[in-house]
Amino acid sequence: MEISGFQYLAMPGALLVLLTSMLLLAVQDWRVCLALLAIQYVGVFVLVAIHWPMIIALTKLVAGWIATALLVTAISGTPGLAHGVDQTPLKSTQFRSMPGLSISAWIFRILTAAMIVLVVFTMAPLTAEWIPTIQFEEVVGALILLCLGLLHLGLTAIPLRVVIALLTTLSGFEIIYAAVEVSTLVAGLLAVVTLGLALIGAYFQIASVGEVET
Repeated sequence: MEISGFQYLAMPGALLVLLTSMLLLAVQDWRVCLALLAIQYVGVFVLVAIHWPMIIALTKLVAGWIATALLVTAISGTPGLAHGVDQTPLKSTQFRSMPGLSISAWIFRILTAAMIVLVVFTMAPLTAEWIPTIQFEEVVGALILLCLGLLHLGLTAIPLRVVIALLTTLSGFEIIYAAVEVSTLVAGLLAVVTLGLALIGAYFQIASVGEVET
C-alpha cells in the first residue's frame, strides 16, 4: 500500500487528536467543544491521508466539518444553551444558574483519560506489529479516539455529548481501516454515517429542549 508524505506529520496528528480528545472530556462550553471537534478532524485527516489518496481523505475532513457545522447550527438556534453542555437542558434563566462539573468530577475524568492514554501507549507497539501496514503514531491516534470516545460516551446522556463521543469513536475506527484498505465506497459510506449522526444528534438536542420548555 502506497504511503504518502503525510507520514512525516503522523506524530503531530496523533498529538492533536490526543489533546482534543482529552479536552473534550473536561470542557463545558459547547462552542469550545465543537471547535475542538473541528480541530480533531484535522488530526484525523492527517492520519487517514497517510494511506488514502488526498481526494478520499478529504471526504473525512469535509464530512467532519459539515457535521460540526450542523451541530453548531442546531445548538445556536436552541434557546437556553448559552453555556455548558453537561447539564440537563432548562430554560435560559434556569440554565445560567446551573454550575459546571465539580472539581472531583473534573479530576476523575482527567485521571481516567490519563490512565487510558498510558494503556494505549503500552499496547500500541504490539498492535502495530499485528497490522504491518500501520504506523505507531496511527495506532496511538486510533486507539486514543476509540477509548476516549467510549469513555466520553459512558459519562454522559446529553445528546450533544453523545454525538461527539460517537463521532470520536468512529474517527478512531476510520484511522485503523484506512491503514488496512483503500475503498472509495467505504469512505463515502463512513462520511454518510458521520453526517447522519450529526443530524440525529441535532434533532434530539432540539427535541429534548422542546420537551422541557413545554
